[in-house]
Amino acid sequence: MDLELENKVIIVSGGAKGIGRSIADVLAAEGAIPVIIGRDAQDNARAVAEIEQEGGQAFQIAAELSKPEQCEKAVKAAADRYGRIDGLVNNAGVNDGVGLENASYEKFMISLHNNLVHYYLLAHYALPALKESKGAIVNISSKTAETGQGGTSAYAAANGGRNALTREWAVELARYSIRVNAIIVAESWTPAYEKWINTLPDPQEKLKEITSKIPLGNRMTSPKEIANTTVFLLSARSSHTTGQLIHVDGGYVHLDRAMVNG
Repeated sequence: MDLELENKVIIVSGGAKGIGRSIADVLAAEGAIPVIIGRDAQDNARAVAEIEQEGGQAFQIAAELSKPEQCEKAVKAAADRYGRIDGLVNNAGVNDGVGLENASYEKFMISLHNNLVHYYLLAHYALPALKESKGAIVNISSKTAETGQGGTSAYAAANGGRNALTREWAVELARYSIRVNAIIVAESWTPAYEKWINTLPDPQEKLKEITSKIPLGNRMTSPKEIANTTVFLLSARSSHTTGQLIHVDGGYVHLDRAMVNG
């Protein structure tokens, strides 16, 4: 299926690693131009070089997205280079363990800037270009907003905000033919996930416990599976889909766990 993404310019925040990198890879494979925004210029440049080695196009902009002025500069740099922006993937963030009992107001607010505020800012600054292109926005979100996790109040709140902004923007931007959707991630095998699980006393046993509760295949969701759905939502092939929170999670959040052992 031709997704009609040839030479479309798509901003991908946090696009150098993990889920963001998979999204950038799939976009490039479809002929689009992912513009990777991330804080580490070396990581960004490495991702661009690897995409180009595979025959794709890409560009990178180093920016600390927790700083509002850098969000504006990053979007402007992308627009200045290409003269257009056709899509935005808000993806950058980190489950930083800022809880209720053992955190503080200051840490809570820092986490919101790291995980939510830049979603708003990138969309705000990209909006004039997206209006011209009738582009699309995809917000990457997490199950923590729906299921809770424990000890991660700020990240859960940020993801609740991501979900709410998805629906709000879908309503506000429909008159411009801009579609807005979200991908809800549950258990996906990323470098950050691997780093976390290896901090536990028995990583393999914990991984087995987690995957046993994922109904479809008793396995983790791959970043590429998330990327494939994200890129579809950015494309003209999903032309009448907006305001949706789509769970790419092997049924983890909504299916009856009893079926796993049934």
